[in-house]
Amino acid sequence: MKRIMLTVAYDGTNYCGWQIQPTGLTVEEVLNHHLSRLLKEDVHVLGVSRTDAGVHAHANLCVFDTETRIPPEKICLAVNQSLPEDIVVQASREVPGWFHPRKWDSIKTYEYVIHNARIPDPLTRRYSYFYFMPLDAEKMRRGAAYLVGEHDFKSFCSAHSDKDYTVRTVTELSVTRDGDRIVLRISATGFLYNMVRIIVGTLLRVGTGFWTPEHVQEILEAKDRRLAGPKAPAEGLALMEIRLLHPEDIWNNPEHDPRPGRGLPAQLPERLEKDGAALQNE
Repeated sequence: MKRIMLTVAYDGTNYCGWQIQPTGLTVEEVLNHHLSRLLKEDVHVLGVSRTDAGVHAHANLCVFDTETRIPPEKICLAVNQSLPEDIVVQASREVPGWFHPRKWDSIKTYEYVIHNARIPDPLTRRYSYFYFMPLDAEKMRRGAAYLVGEHDFKSFCSAHSDKDYTVRTVTELSVTRDGDRIVLRISATGFLYNMVRIIVGTLLRVGTGFWTPEHVQEILEAKDRRLAGPKAPAEGLALMEIRLLHPEDIWNNPEHDPRPGRGLPAQLPERLEKDGAALQNE
């Protein structure tokens, strides 16, 4: 039995998110189907970031177990032959049997793109949020600075989340403008449900002048979702990278997890979601 890690890119427009659900087609479901057909065995992938409906990804990670004799590095080439054009496996490699990237310390990076112009652009509508009101990127940048570091982000978490512990560490939050294109780039050790989109919705109000940059600190300290801005639409959001920390500890320990009690079992459970039910991401 081998454990394989995939790096997956996808256009989330036509999918009801990553994780399998009864209400519509998901990225996880499509991968399971095509990998099972290719490898002639029942395959269930377990993803790191369970993106919402309409959210895109340049490099999500997932793992699965298999008995196949296909060389690990060629699985991506083989499965891409049958996958739809809006899902591409960019890389595949064998990882130690104890390893799963959802359980490993990492830095996740998202970008949110805003098309800030008077008239929408039909060529960017799938991958950016059209916002016609003038935005001051410098004010948004000043407001964003209050969110960098370790904070309780309860104000920026969906009210429907079941998370009790809402402290997270944001390592980077930048706001850049190039013509009509504004990009918010945020990196963190973990995210609460809808955290990025609520942060964007809050900074949009700062950019219009409705709130001052300093008001972002007041919202953060209040720990009250009702005081933050609305959740920004999904189409502007993309998962850019999941950077595994201390990767040498993974590759130098093929037999066991060097951190006791942190790895997954030697065989992934049949309903893989159970392993990470408490780790809900954007």
